[in-house]
Amino acid sequence: MTPLHPTKIRAGLTTVAGVLVLTGSSLFAQPSAPLAPSGGDNMRFANGIAAVAEGKIITVDDIRREISPMIPELQRSARNEQEFNQRLEALQDDTIQQLVDRVLIVKDFYSDEKRRIPSSYVDNAVDENIINEFEGDRSKFLAYLRSRGLTLRDYRREVEEDIIYNYMRGQKRKSATVVSPVQVQEFYDENKDEFYQEDSVHLRLIQFQRKDGRTDRDLIALAARVQARLDVGHDFTDIATELSEDSRRSRGGDWGWLDRSGLKPEFSDPLFELSDGETTRPILLPEGIFLLNAEERKFAGVQAINDVREQIERVLISREARRAQEAWLERLRRNSYVKLY
Repeated sequence: MTPLHPTKIRAGLTTVAGVLVLTGSSLFAQPSAPLAPSGGDNMRFANGIAAVAEGKIITVDDIRREISPMIPELQRSARNEQEFNQRLEALQDDTIQQLVDRVLIVKDFYSDEKRRIPSSYVDNAVDENIINEFEGDRSKFLAYLRSRGLTLRDYRREVEEDIIYNYMRGQKRKSATVVSPVQVQEFYDENKDEFYQEDSVHLRLIQFQRKDGRTDRDLIALAARVQARLDVGHDFTDIATELSEDSRRSRGGDWGWLDRSGLKPEFSDPLFELSDGETTRPILLPEGIFLLNAEERKFAGVQAINDVREQIERVLISREARRAQEAWLERLRRNSYVKLY
């Protein structure tokens, strides 16, 4: 029983990187390019086999096929050749581990004789692949099968295994869907700094722009009419929808929640003097005149646990799901046969 080890993976897949990257200028060979061993250590890949998991052969072509679509982005994001090579090695490690895990997960699925994937699911998935990957052209699909030396039965088996792989991983993630109040409280107590918030406000505004020759006096007069309507009980949102000349007019001047630091002082100073539902006096600026409404306020400080409980639960569920999945995979690896070349 041989679990995968990252250093063994890295050493074993050096040849894959050599096939993908031809020179320091990051030119790439065609996916079908043959391996070209250049030393005794690389001769282990002369037969094109990278690993065997539970009798399933994982070839260098399998690895190349998974990695090749990601190479262009790896090139774009790497700052230099050294970083590219390091990230390519990490990608190779992840890829071979995923391919081995896929074999082990499919085996685990079939260990329960009651579990089967209906043929109709596989048929539908194959049809969707032909539409999405081959533009609905069956001749292109058949040419792809020939290029890989696959029969339709082989391809259906791959599709079925993909369904199983995604289903089993999803089930393991769902197994960690409940966290206790004690776990939430502990996480909150240990990470209070993460829940600090600065002063913020749910802002609505009405703007009259400095256009069509409007003077300061004209703008002040327009704002005064709005202020008069507010003073007798008219709704700010309704007036904003009717009259505001800002980009959020159709939303009733709604700019959502904004932090104090995200606003210019001409806005933040008067705005954060307000209580919930209050409106500033008109604010005259070079771009126009504004009335700001503090629909709701939140004050600086650590948020109460009840305000962040759902956020903490999502973090904990995600963390527990990853742990449960990794423990499951480690068990499969420990009890399975894997040989690296």
